[in-house]
Amino acid sequence: MVRLRLYDILALLPPKTYEGSFNALLRELVAEFTLTDNSANTTTSLLRSLCHYDDSVLLGSWLQETDHKSIEDQLQPNSASGSGALEHDPSSIYLRIPVGEAVPGPLPLGVSVIDASVALFGVVFPHVSYKHRLQMLDHFAECVKQAKGVRQQAVQLNIFTAVLSALKGLAENKSTLGPEEVRKSALTLVMGALDNPNPILRCAAGEALGRMAQVVGEATFIARMAQYSFDKLKSARDVVSRTGHSLALGCLHRYVGGIGSGQHLKTSVSILLALAQDGTSPEVQTWSLHSLALIVDSSGPMYRGYVEPTLSLVLTLLLTVPPSHTEVHQCLGRCLGAIITTVGPELQGNGATISTIRSSCLVGCAITQDHSDSLVQAAAISCLQQLHMFAPRHVNLSSLVPSLCVHLCSSHLLLRRAAVACLRQLAQREAAEVCEYAMSLAKNAGDKESSGANVSPFAPGVSSRSDIHCRHQGVNITETGLEGLLFGMLDRETDRKLCSDIHDTLGHMLSSLAVEKLSHWLMLCKDVLAASSDMSTATPLSGGKDEESEKKDEMDDDTMFTTLGEEDKSKPFVAPRWATRVFAADCLCRIINLCENADQAHFDLAMARSAKLRNPTNDLLVLHLSDLIRMAFMAATDHSNQLRMAGLQALEDIIKKFASVPEPEFPGHVILEQYQANVGAALRPAFSQDTPSDIIAKACQVCSTWIGSGVVSDLNDLRRVHNLLVSSLDKVQAGKGSSSQLYRESATTMEKLAVLKAWAEVYVVAMNIKKEAESKPKRAIKNTDDDDDDYGTIDELPPDSLITLVQPELPTLSRLWLAALKDYALLTLPAEFSSQLPPDGGAFYTPETIDTARLHYRNSWAPILHAVALWLNSTGFTCTESTEAAVSGLQKRSASISLNQASGAMASAKSLPEINKDRMHLILGVSIQFLCSPRPEEPMEHVTACLQALHTLLDSPYARVHIAEDQLIGVELLSVLHRLLLTWNPPSIQLLVTGVVQQIVRAAQDYLQEKRNTLNEDDMEKESCPVLGEGGDSGGLIPGKSLVFATMELLMFILVRHMPHLSSKMSDSPSHIATKTRLSEESARLVAATVTILSDLPSLCSPAGCMTILPTILFLIARILKDTAIKSADNQVPPPVSAALQGIKSIVTLSMAKTEETQKQWTALIRSTLACILEYSQPEDSMPTPDEVSMLTAIALFLWSASSEIIGVQSLQNGCMNRFKNALNSCDPWVQAKCYQLLLSVFQHSNRALSTPYIHSLAPIVVEKLKAVERNRPASNTELLAVQEGIKVLETLVALGEEQNRVQLLALLVPTLISYLLDENSFASASSVSKDLHEFALQNLMHIGPLYPHAFKTVMGAAPELKVRLETAVRASQASKAKAAARQPAPTIHSAPTIKLKTSFF
Repeated sequence: MVRLRLYDILALLPPKTYEGSFNALLRELVAEFTLTDNSANTTTSLLRSLCHYDDSVLLGSWLQETDHKSIEDQLQPNSASGSGALEHDPSSIYLRIPVGEAVPGPLPLGVSVIDASVALFGVVFPHVSYKHRLQMLDHFAECVKQAKGVRQQAVQLNIFTAVLSALKGLAENKSTLGPEEVRKSALTLVMGALDNPNPILRCAAGEALGRMAQVVGEATFIARMAQYSFDKLKSARDVVSRTGHSLALGCLHRYVGGIGSGQHLKTSVSILLALAQDGTSPEVQTWSLHSLALIVDSSGPMYRGYVEPTLSLVLTLLLTVPPSHTEVHQCLGRCLGAIITTVGPELQGNGATISTIRSSCLVGCAITQDHSDSLVQAAAISCLQQLHMFAPRHVNLSSLVPSLCVHLCSSHLLLRRAAVACLRQLAQREAAEVCEYAMSLAKNAGDKESSGANVSPFAPGVSSRSDIHCRHQGVNITETGLEGLLFGMLDRETDRKLCSDIHDTLGHMLSSLAVEKLSHWLMLCKDVLAASSDMSTATPLSGGKDEESEKKDEMDDDTMFTTLGEEDKSKPFVAPRWATRVFAADCLCRIINLCENADQAHFDLAMARSAKLRNPTNDLLVLHLSDLIRMAFMAATDHSNQLRMAGLQALEDIIKKFASVPEPEFPGHVILEQYQANVGAALRPAFSQDTPSDIIAKACQVCSTWIGSGVVSDLNDLRRVHNLLVSSLDKVQAGKGSSSQLYRESATTMEKLAVLKAWAEVYVVAMNIKKEAESKPKRAIKNTDDDDDDYGTIDELPPDSLITLVQPELPTLSRLWLAALKDYALLTLPAEFSSQLPPDGGAFYTPETIDTARLHYRNSWAPILHAVALWLNSTGFTCTESTEAAVSGLQKRSASISLNQASGAMASAKSLPEINKDRMHLILGVSIQFLCSPRPEEPMEHVTACLQALHTLLDSPYARVHIAEDQLIGVELLSVLHRLLLTWNPPSIQLLVTGVVQQIVRAAQDYLQEKRNTLNEDDMEKESCPVLGEGGDSGGLIPGKSLVFATMELLMFILVRHMPHLSSKMSDSPSHIATKTRLSEESARLVAATVTILSDLPSLCSPAGCMTILPTILFLIARILKDTAIKSADNQVPPPVSAALQGIKSIVTLSMAKTEETQKQWTALIRSTLACILEYSQPEDSMPTPDEVSMLTAIALFLWSASSEIIGVQSLQNGCMNRFKNALNSCDPWVQAKCYQLLLSVFQHSNRALSTPYIHSLAPIVVEKLKAVERNRPASNTELLAVQEGIKVLETLVALGEEQNRVQLLALLVPTLISYLLDENSFASASSVSKDLHEFALQNLMHIGPLYPHAFKTVMGAAPELKVRLETAVRASQASKAKAAARQPAPTIHSAPTIKLKTSFF
């Protein structure tokens, strides 16, 4: 036992660590497997696994995998396999079984020690010197010589296993075997065994020869070995050497590959074809055909020239060799499969030769399919599978699929495996046809059905008797179809490969068919999940009736073993096993996802109902919601832990997908509300005392999803689920030592972190609801629809509902969250800082389970970080950790929970600023570390949570000051965000990043403003004042240290990502396609956010710094304005345009940029920007029409904000006037109206020098346009608006004019207005717009008269006809008002009491 443990441990360590002890170790190992000190002839059990899997056909069918392998193994000569038992090595109870190893347990100790020594020999051999290798190989030959009889066989078996293990180790280490003498010694050993009468030794020798050729890798060595075998085969007549050397040829080709052994191909093939025709010895035929198959497989396309002769030989032998020689037929099947693979996709062709080859292959498949031996049939199925892969049109599925379905009932494992593997491939492409043909089998069988018709798909293992019944009757398929049969097989099959293939087959069928046949698949899953044995449902109900349940147990056993249930045929015999039910629950989740990708109607009850009405065959998921909930509930409350996990997962998926689906019959409610009780009942058992940690963790996740989904708004209903979380939080507070040590420590870590994560998610949702409620305007009175007053008041206060549940726990939670974050920060440190980890573990992990704990922290840190940021922001960094924690009784808790308080004294030693600083460093450290390089498989929620946490954190004044004081933190954060953008594409993440960038820039702005204010106060009396802001006196920005530079780099990246033509590098590159499509809504929002931040940047710079960055910023803003200000039908202003206009305004009004030193540069910048915008507003032929209104607004912004010296230049002035003239003459009334509004603001400009030229140039056009309205009255509201805006401009001009010019100005305005009045006859027939114009003109005239009485009289006196028109209009207006007043009924006096009566009923 000690030696066994020693060998096992050394095999796990790197050989370099015990290099010095190789000599002693090798002596021990060699003695072990050469049986030097062992009188018994014990043989190793590893030889089978070291030989190639395919070679089992040579060793007899008893070695092939069967359902009764363990019995066959025990019948094997000189082998201990099959005699495993726990008492041989109790450690196997807790050690993991390697994948693929048989379960019966550890072999007898003598065998296990030899196995371990052989395995270790293979590990050590590649590291041993050539001298020692030679000694050992010679020693092996000596040992074989000395032993006699049975002992010689045993020693030889062990030695060959060790040599194979060593050669395998050499190949894996890419080492060579050694010089000539080592090779010679090895060859002598191997070649001797090729003539051994024991087939397994011949097999091992062939395998060793192939591996040697692979390790040596020299052409001459390979040629020598091949030639030796050729000579032997030509001369030898005995069966043993012929079989051994033919296998040697196959193995050489297998391990050296087609290219390495190409020159020997012709000879090898001709010899093996000749041997295969030796009808006197089936054994020689088997071995030579097997080798031939190996050569065909390894040569690939190089074998193409020998396909025809090989194929004709295979067909001939299939027809001539008696069926009783099953091994020969098996090898013929293998050859056929290898040939099909070699010809490959060519099989689809229509040439004469290809057609012949294809039909020969099909004939060969048909012959092997009809063979009585199941292994030959399995070979036939895999040949057909290959054919289907390369030439699917030529394989007849209508006959293949039913035969495969029949084979699914076979008693032979390999045949069932082959059938399922083939079905798996067929279902990938043609799932619908496969299911259809399978159902046709059931229909045909229906006619001949006997009493066994209703075999349930979930029946227990079908015995071989019913297998024969199936073969002839074909009744293994019922109305559940092939899917039902496969689900039933999952309960019976134990073979890993077979079960995995069944899972895949069902998965492919599900992907193709589930959405169309939704009810069928949901029923299938429901049957599997609901078919729990009666026992499980009965036990909770029967309180003390133990006898009854025992009887029930016995009855269950009886029914389990009756082959065909006579009493109740419709009932399944035994419940599907938990693994099948877990798979069914996973299928349920997959169906939900498939429906989500298929059609939105699956998640909209109103749409689903109308679709069902239109077409009753329409099947939509939302109509099956009650079934989904029921299935998830059944799984989540089962007694199998894996099934509970799957059920909780399904429940979480259902809540996420259906949370927002409205209930059409009850507006304002969602469809899931009616299932509150089910969800609560499904979750409650998961929080019981004895539940494993992974289930509690999952249940917490479902709780937080349910609470956060907003399905339940009533506090009392939420409390049921909320109390479950409260109870689990109490467990977390209990500290490390208290929990029952049923599971290991990392399970406790997982559970506690899951609880904290769930609370964090709930808190985040609660704060979001609160924030939304605060931002909404308060509603005064509840609408009176509610029947019930109380209900109204509850509904009135949703904002606080959730937060009131979390608030009481916050003091405890915040402390635990911070502790968890600190743990996570320490655990993410690189390996070289491991010395900094606390020796006794963290708050929630122990040092022993540190690696598994990392995984749990990685899953839960992000929501916790977000919650901590929200909590710190809401408390404003004013809470110390211990203030409120003390209340909850610190004595009960173990010291490990508190962050850093080993005692109360130490906690109070840190002042609040220090604690806050630590917290800031913790949060920023964790965020930066994560955002630096999030792994691609990281869920997107983690990235968004981290960015939202940063955004929230920077809302608080303390955090803003902290990040602004140390500029390098900001720069570091920006470069990390830039890096994140390079690797993460989704627009939602980019938007969040711009939000964080904006927060950083605002923080820096506030901080700088503060400094400027204090400086201004201090330096009022001083002459010189230091220059604040980036860029200093020189204007230089240092990359890596400058916040402005880092921000611009990041923003430029976003802009170029969405508008590539902004970068000349991008637009000049050959891969760039110059398409200017409209920005998507998300891109538009992103570009707008970017422009907003860009325009904030100059305020962070000194005047000289401004001059460095402004050219870039103004260029970008002008270009973005040009590219996004495109005319749209609805005259909407896109977000980037309004952001650009806002940016222009804030930059042009920058006060600090205009110092004496920078005046000249500033003037040039503003002028050139305006010139650019004037140029961009010119319509071009190839470009879309620019939006004149936006361009005019930009021009007007310059005119309002910049001084006349800067933009009073003649050329710019003319350009601006031309743009206004074009707009005034525009045929679009909307543009005219906006133009009048902008002109109004320009005319009113306080600087007369700036506005006067515009008044002189544009006022005459305005007057003309307004005069023309008399002839062409407005026909639409927009046209009317344009006229009204124009009149406002004229009125403003009148008001601006001096007293002596007022009469002339009124002489323009008053006649124009009077011309808009209608006379009595035309008023009645005029359109409503025309009437509105009349009313507008009349109102204005009534308003102007009293304002300028003297001038008004003068104008009216000069033109009597105007006076008449005005008087007529006034009279008509007064008359219509009087009429309207007469029509109205007199107000009733007793109206007040009626209102009173209405509101107070009692």
